[in-house]
Amino acid sequence: MSHPNTSTTVTDIYCPRCHKRYEIDTIQSLCGCGSPLLIDYDYQKAASTMTPASLLGRSGRMWRYEEVLPVKLRKNMVSLGEGGTALIPSKGIGPELSCANIFFKDETTNPTGSFKARGLGMAVSRAKELGLNRLIIPTAGNAGSALAAYSARAGIECKIIMPRDVPKPFLVDAVYHGAQIEQVDGTIKDCGARAAQLSAEEGWFSIATLKEPYRIEGKKTMGYELAEQFNYILPDVIIYPTGGGTGLIGMWKAFDEMERMGFIDSKRPKMVAVQSTGCAPIPRAFERGDKVADEWQNPVTLAAGLRVPGAVGDFLILEALYNSNGIALAIDDAQIMHETRVLATKEGIFSSPEGGASLAAFRKLLETGFIKNSDKVVIFITGTGYKYLDILEDEI
Repeated sequence: MSHPNTSTTVTDIYCPRCHKRYEIDTIQSLCGCGSPLLIDYDYQKAASTMTPASLLGRSGRMWRYEEVLPVKLRKNMVSLGEGGTALIPSKGIGPELSCANIFFKDETTNPTGSFKARGLGMAVSRAKELGLNRLIIPTAGNAGSALAAYSARAGIECKIIMPRDVPKPFLVDAVYHGAQIEQVDGTIKDCGARAAQLSAEEGWFSIATLKEPYRIEGKKTMGYELAEQFNYILPDVIIYPTGGGTGLIGMWKAFDEMERMGFIDSKRPKMVAVQSTGCAPIPRAFERGDKVADEWQNPVTLAAGLRVPGAVGDFLILEALYNSNGIALAIDDAQIMHETRVLATKEGIFSSPEGGASLAAFRKLLETGFIKNSDKVVIFITGTGYKYLDILEDEI
């Protein structure tokens, strides 16, 4: 029988803004100062058992990095096979543009079809470990699908608050997983307000983006995987479609962790945050040189995952962009939908519109010289197009 404990070296919870620390087994949402909270580890101890060589012999996909993941007991790992996604070299678009080192990180093969499986798988696992059994989430789509699936797997009750105009497959998906669903008029911000109200009135625990410290721990595994897949020499540029930004912040955290453990040096990829011109709080803040992003009024875009008018981790997203000499840019919906089709026809990747946004950003940055033809570039495909069939069908 395998050992019931994981090899986690988790120590405590900390605030990246005011530096306050919290006990690891206390139930936390945001810090008292309003900042998202992050998880800390004993990196020296972690590096004694988790090494590039030891990782070669491990299976377990996302959970293979257990020294730097927060779950203590293996029985609490709620898994559907998330992580371990392919890094696919470009066969059509890259060569056409004389770029030999373009790669797609294909998150569509995760359970429920998107990268959200990583974050929600981790959050549900830790919720189970902490004895939380009623979870609520505001969602633009994919996060709700993932929470519904992992809650069903864990035997935990969940409630999903989604916009009334969410693509229909997300609603069907959540219903089939047995989630309680409430639809509201408006955006994910309105869903967030309703989720907060229900948390206060009915005792649900909110696992909204960055409102608890564990989703980011699942998402950061994308950074660990990229490092492994590139033999611990990170790419020059990472292009990431950014709504709440948990994955971008998570990867940035992962790179810091890996440097502390001696896996990589101090060189970092330029981080690129991509949004839609119909909802572009991060590019607007970046262009101004602001440390936080003002809320975007009347957000409209076909890329549901990018329709996030205000991110609670805005300062962490912007910090990663500034510190990596990265950039934020907005793409209009016509370009987004065009490049979503190009991904399918040229690369065989059927992506959600967010992937199209990332590809459009790549072209734009190549034209401006921000990206050089010789750069090693990773374009994130965060979700499958199959969840967006009603929207994609309208574009045929």
